[in-house]
Order: sequence, then C-alpha cells, then structure tokens
Amino acid sequence: MLRLGRREFEVHEPVIMAIVNRTPDSFYDQGATFRDEPALARVEQAVSEGAAIIDIGGVKAGPGEEVTAEEEARRTVGFVAEVRRRFPDVIISVDTWRHEVGEAVCEVGADLLNDAWGGVDPRLAEVAGRYGVGLVCTHAGETQPRTRPHRIAYDDVMADILRVTVGLAERAVAVGVARESVLIDPGHDFGKNTRHSLEATRRLGEMVDTGWPVLVSLSNKDFVGETLDRPVKERVVGTLATTAVSAWLGAQVYRVHEVAETRQVLDMVASIAGHRPPAVARRGLA
Repeated sequence: MLRLGRREFEVHEPVIMAIVNRTPDSFYDQGATFRDEPALARVEQAVSEGAAIIDIGGVKAGPGEEVTAEEEARRTVGFVAEVRRRFPDVIISVDTWRHEVGEAVCEVGADLLNDAWGGVDPRLAEVAGRYGVGLVCTHAGETQPRTRPHRIAYDDVMADILRVTVGLAERAVAVGVARESVLIDPGHDFGKNTRHSLEATRRLGEMVDTGWPVLVSLSNKDFVGETLDRPVKERVVGTLATTAVSAWLGAQVYRVHEVAETRQVLDMVASIAGHRPPAVARRGLA
C-alpha cells in the first residue's frame, strides 16, 4: 500500500504525477507555466486527465542561472497554497533538494517532497518526517544539484541504484517518514549516461523486488532523445514506449508532461497484465 496525502493506492494501481514547472527556463516548455494563471490551468487540465499528483518545481534540473532558496520558495510556496485551496483532494508534491524550501511548502499543504538529487541535503528527510509527508528517494550518482555527469562510470549501475535508494529510504523511515509514504526512483539521466538509463529501465524489476514503490521520471528526457536521435519536442513516442516497459516491470508512479497519453498506456498495460478490466467489452458478445 502506498499512502500519499489523503489517498491510498494498491500495489498494482498506477499513479500519474503531472509536472508543473514554476521556472522561466524549463527545458521542456521554456517557462509556459511560470506565471500563476497558466500554471493553475495546467493543474486543472492534468487533474481532469487523470493525474493524482501534481509535482511543482521552482528550479530547473539542468545548469543555468543561480536560484537561491529564497527565490525557489517565492516561486513555489504561494502556488502550493493556492493549489491546495483550489484542489483540496489532489496530492501536492514539490521537487526540491533544500530543507528550507521543503519546510516552507509543507507549512502550506504539500504532501510529498520529491528529492531528485539523492539526499544531498539530509535535513530534507527530517522535514518530511516532522511534517508527516512522503519522500521520493532518488539515485543521482553523487552528482551535485544542477550539474551534468561527465564520463561517469559504474561497475554495476543497478547495484549502485539499489544501494543508494534503499539506503535513503531506510534512513527516511528512521527519521520519521512513514514507510508506506516513501518511494524510490532510479533517477534516469541524473548522474547517468544514456546506456546507464537504458540499463536501469531494463532492470527496473530489481527495484520493484525491494518492496519499495518505484517512481520513474522518464518524460522527454535526454536518454530518450539520444536513443532515438530526437529533439525534446519529438520524444513523446519514445517516452511512452519506456513508460509501457516500466509499467510491465512494476513501476507504480510516473512523473510526466503528457498526462492523457500516459493514462492510456498505463491502462492498457494494466489490462494486459490482468490488473484492470477493459473499459468496454462488447466484441463477440453482442
């Protein structure tokens, strides 16, 4: 059982986390949801299309202009409060590695802290424990926030992913985070080259076998682009293919830009796996 906010999800119940970037320079939408009204419209659309979680980020993952903790909080805290007011039942996640920002967003209603940088600030887990919210524990290859890997190497990339994410998850529980509210994430592209991310996908079942719910953040990432030699705006098909494989292997939460398309992929895989009945079953019966 995965428990986030007011919601509980069964083991085979796929969950969509919709991305809402509160940044002027995001790699995918170049700041389309930096202003409040477009961002709130994005939340409304994502919820209507089947997203259970809204993931709000105030700093883009890649290199760029410095964003202080104060500026990150300015971009996210008030917005979290407004989303909480307008959508009381949605699960609000905030993509941050800083404990100061984590504390500020928890004060106004965040349900989940999405730490994409592998516990670089160990106090973030303590904030999650103190406020009774969930935590995403990610493998980032010990890279520093907003840096790109350079000639990074692993003897066994999945062994390292398991060592780091399971270790972070166990520490989170030790500092007060509820076990059923902790997720692990292989961290596609983070501290990895394209071959590493492909191997992490191929071996995702090893993460699922740990018993921790697995979150994957695949949407339009560089490993998809390099694999197919496609620019950012032409990576949807590759992303959905990777989503289908990840779903078949047992990942539970999917951080995405394209909510409606992802919902169809997850529903189809769930039905093939026998976890979901067809929405309509008339063929051969009429």
